Amino acid sequence: MTRLASPGLIGRDAQLHVLLDAISGPPAVILVQGEAGIGKTRLVRAALDLLPEGDHTVLIGHCHQIREPFPYGPVFDALRHVAGALPETAALNPVTGALRGYLPELAGHLPPAPSPPPLDDPRAERHRLFRAVHALLAAAGPVVLVVEDLHWADDGTRDLLRFLTDQPPPGLALVVTFRREGLPVPGLPFGHAYRRPAGVRSEVITLTPLDVEGVRNLTRALLGRSTLTSDFVTKLRDRTAGVPFVIEEVVRSLLDDEGQLVGGEEEPEVLERMAVPPLLREAMAEQLTGLSPAALHAVHAAAVLGLAADEQLIAAVSGHPAGDGLSQALKAGVLLEHEDGQYGFRHSLAQQAVYEAIPGPDRRLTHQRAVTALSALDPPPLVQLAYHARRAGDFAAWQRHGPAAADRAAAIGDIPLAVEVLAGMLADPKLPHDARGPLALRLSRVAAIGLSYRRVVRSLRHLLAEDFLSRHVRGEARLNLGVLLSNQAGTVAAGRQEILLALPDLHDRPSLAARGLALLAMPPWGDEPLATHEEWMNQAEKLLATVEDQDPELTAAVHANKVSLAMMLGSPDALELAAALPANDPSAAVRRQVARGYSNLFDAAIGLGHYAAAERFADQSRRIAEETGALYPEFLVELSSIRLDLLTGHWEGLRERAVTAVEMTPDAPLLASDARLALGMLALARGEWEEAIEHLVAAGVNDVESGFLPVAAFASGGLIELHLTRDCLDEALAEADRAVARLRRKGMWVWGDQLVPPAVEALLKAGRTGEAADLVAEFGAGIEGRDAPSAHAGLATARGAIARAGGGHEEAARCYAGARAAYEAMPRPYSVARASEAEAGARLAMGDRARAADLIADACERYAGLGATHDAARCRHLLREIGPGSAPRRGRKGRSGVLSPREAEVARLVALGRTNREIAEVLFLSRRTVDTHVARVLQKLGVRTRNDVKEPRPDHRPGPTSPESGG
Repeated sequence: MTRLASPGLIGRDAQLHVLLDAISGPPAVILVQGEAGIGKTRLVRAALDLLPEGDHTVLIGHCHQIREPFPYGPVFDALRHVAGALPETAALNPVTGALRGYLPELAGHLPPAPSPPPLDDPRAERHRLFRAVHALLAAAGPVVLVVEDLHWADDGTRDLLRFLTDQPPPGLALVVTFRREGLPVPGLPFGHAYRRPAGVRSEVITLTPLDVEGVRNLTRALLGRSTLTSDFVTKLRDRTAGVPFVIEEVVRSLLDDEGQLVGGEEEPEVLERMAVPPLLREAMAEQLTGLSPAALHAVHAAAVLGLAADEQLIAAVSGHPAGDGLSQALKAGVLLEHEDGQYGFRHSLAQQAVYEAIPGPDRRLTHQRAVTALSALDPPPLVQLAYHARRAGDFAAWQRHGPAAADRAAAIGDIPLAVEVLAGMLADPKLPHDARGPLALRLSRVAAIGLSYRRVVRSLRHLLAEDFLSRHVRGEARLNLGVLLSNQAGTVAAGRQEILLALPDLHDRPSLAARGLALLAMPPWGDEPLATHEEWMNQAEKLLATVEDQDPELTAAVHANKVSLAMMLGSPDALELAAALPANDPSAAVRRQVARGYSNLFDAAIGLGHYAAAERFADQSRRIAEETGALYPEFLVELSSIRLDLLTGHWEGLRERAVTAVEMTPDAPLLASDARLALGMLALARGEWEEAIEHLVAAGVNDVESGFLPVAAFASGGLIELHLTRDCLDEALAEADRAVARLRRKGMWVWGDQLVPPAVEALLKAGRTGEAADLVAEFGAGIEGRDAPSAHAGLATARGAIARAGGGHEEAARCYAGARAAYEAMPRPYSVARASEAEAGARLAMGDRARAADLIADACERYAGLGATHDAARCRHLLREIGPGSAPRRGRKGRSGVLSPREAEVARLVALGRTNREIAEVLFLSRRTVDTHVARVLQKLGVRTRNDVKEPRPDHRPGPTSPESGG
């Protein structure tokens, strides 16, 4: 056989131009898709070769069909070579220290590592690692990160790449190659739909087979000839389907020892006469016929191993010395030398073709030798051992190595691989029935602490539908399926149903049954009334009491849920119960449950208005989590803190944090409900109606079974206010009726603080005064005796509305003033401003214009400080209406090129695509005034049309607005 020169890129000029252009203009995400052998890798390498030397750091990682547990392996393999592009250690983000354990080669370049995350908190570990990778790539930019064969990637790698694509570092160009038909989810290379962020270039490059002219040019390049007959090229195109790699292999197999086509290029019949079919399998078979037995043994061993291997391993698996045979296989171009003295095929298609050509008995013997050789390695590659044992027909070894491989993967946090191994075994018809139960239970336990759930849910549901599982195995597996559905999958309703179904099978396993009941006892989810949740908690405690030798960790878990329930209810003794949690228990496992309990208490205290206590719970959760390495509770605290900062007026950077939280939780949208709420309420305060509706609805207002009720009720209140602002009374009433009915059924009136006041306003506006009064009375009765400052402040606000509607303006002012004082004490500045506005309305009705003006001015100042531009504009409008002496002072005229506060508000709304009429409505201005402001914005920003206006940068803004800022 004569080796061919590697041809240049043929027939891909347009694709190469697009790829090179995108790589040169980061941030960019480029998807290169095509069937096996179509030339994806060659296209990428050609583009990289054309980059100016030294301008970019190029990092390349590969996904493998058979892999050992190594979380995010393809990306980390690429990052090993980034050292030369990194700045000094002191200039790196400290979070990059989390990569030390994964990238020992970079240890001298990275900051100190944080405390290691626990193995039972994979989501928190993932969050920190993803941030670390993002920060490292940002520091090394401009970077071209290439990930080859994404169709073989593990779930973790897809999640990491999806995180990078959502908000890529400014200097990153991410290039991924994949076979569309090989993706776990067809059409979704990252596992979820990719939506291009603003400012990020995105390209999808699809490589298709070469046409006849492309085949002609490729064959010319391969043979070094200028002419080929049309008949030969047409026949070659027909037989190879125009796939470049197959064309190369076929042409290679047609060459004689002199490098000439057998029979001459003028004879297309040579393809038929040589009996060499155009597919790769036959092309490889033709290549193998010229190899010596020694070379054939080496090639067969490499095909059975599947992965590139060193000479010693190839020799052991082949059963013969590898030296001469391996050399001949390399000279013939059948095998190639890879990095670090590893040898393998140039393409997985070639490996597959050779593997399938090996006679069955020979394949099994070679797999047996692979098991023997790999068993001698330290540590043994358990995934490969399980693979080879199964194909060798050694089912006992397969059943031994497979679970061991899953255990090792889980132990280092590669839960997706553990799930893949176990689910693959369970799907194999050769697995004996008596082995399926233990493996199913092992799969459910591993998956319950991991992130992968789709395949596991399918596997567990299939197994649970069979009759061979014992009752104990079935019960625990179903319980773990319920946990998986409720948490990772975000389908709380389905998860709770599985837990309910598991309880009968766990009737003689009280500890596990108690765990399930304690999970059901949390009232934020489902449509059961509060009494049902309380009964579930009572049953859980009674079951635990029957266990003589209690599991301390399980007992702590149930106790933490009991205290959490008391806090959610606003029980007067909740704070006392919280103080009794075993925060100083010597068991780290127990204290991890306490950390989780404190994170629940933090969320519950936010809902009640106990913000100082909430901060203490958050601090305790973080402290214990840090001591025990339990970062997941800390992760939950971070998410809940978004709602706390929304309420307490810490709005600076809040929108960006909320957007990040939404992006971080695509697989568990319930975790993003706080972030969705914050985004919706911030948009409402700025007058961005469509964005507000989108986020508030996404916060769970329509999801009765799975929505988190404290957040959903809050979001419904925001929607009612939005509809009232836009004079959409019917929509406001519909939302109020539905949301109040949901809260009434649950019986958790302490969560009505943000819902009942706007619902009352809607009812009053519709003339349903009696219903409004009944709702206020029901609300008051529901929170009587509850330690819930926020609910009591909301009750005062609602009572003020009832008094105002009945003409009792003095009583209304008193109620609003009481609410304002309560909000001030929490503190909750936005609600203080709203209460001030409401009291001002009552004062105006009483004729006290001076006090009303003071209250409105105070509200305006608070709104302006928060960035609630729509609310601030409304207050300025009210002050102008009150009359002389109360109008706000005009702000200083903006410097040339610097927008005034009002112009900045107008520019932001223009950038959002608002018309001048819509801007006038949001900012309470006349159309003529808005026309003037838009003209000034265009002039100061130096743009010609409103389509060119972007949201103002800080250097275009004059600084914080004030209530006096006019315009």
